[in-house]
Amino acid sequence: MVHADGFQLVTPFCLVPGSAGEGEADLTPLQKHVAFFDRNNDGVIYPFETYQGFRAIGSGVALSAASAAFIHGFLSAKTCPPGKSPLPSLPIYVENIQRGKHGSDSGVYDTEGRFVVSKFEEIFKKHAKTNPEAISSEELKEMLQANGEPNDIKGRLASRTEWQLLYNRGKDKEGFLHKDTIQAIYDGSLFYQWEKETQSSVKKA
Repeated sequence: MVHADGFQLVTPFCLVPGSAGEGEADLTPLQKHVAFFDRNNDGVIYPFETYQGFRAIGSGVALSAASAAFIHGFLSAKTCPPGKSPLPSLPIYVENIQRGKHGSDSGVYDTEGRFVVSKFEEIFKKHAKTNPEAISSEELKEMLQANGEPNDIKGRLASRTEWQLLYNRGKDKEGFLHKDTIQAIYDGSLFYQWEKETQSSVKKA
């Protein structure tokens, strides 16, 4: 089963890929969630870095490219500082990632990018009907339907895409996505675990 068992703030950010833990108190959980993809540690994520990040966790070329295009198309303009154009490079600014929050989500991140424990627990109280510590594919679909806001096409699409990617990569052999896996994706630590697993698999191959 795939279970879940960071970046030192300098100027403006400094993350050592694959080494979560340092300086985490300086970041919100939402910033930690995306920091893994800041591959050159400068606080700005470019599409090629997101592509590299997806490849590092074992995603294929097509999925990595499509994910980078979708994520940057959705988030770049929202996170750019005032007066800066996202074109042509479509950067995502980690320090402003909370501006990229979309509707029809779980509410586990608040408007400042902080982790809301009650909302996290609510996922399982409401939707984990088979296993109280995990959700199935059908339960995930029910959750997405329940969270969907009327006429919020972009938010619904973003939520469905995010959760489907997580489910496909993080589910166990019985098709359950476990609570600790989901929690680890919220603070970004799961990406580092997946990267290590991918590197280990490559070495074994």
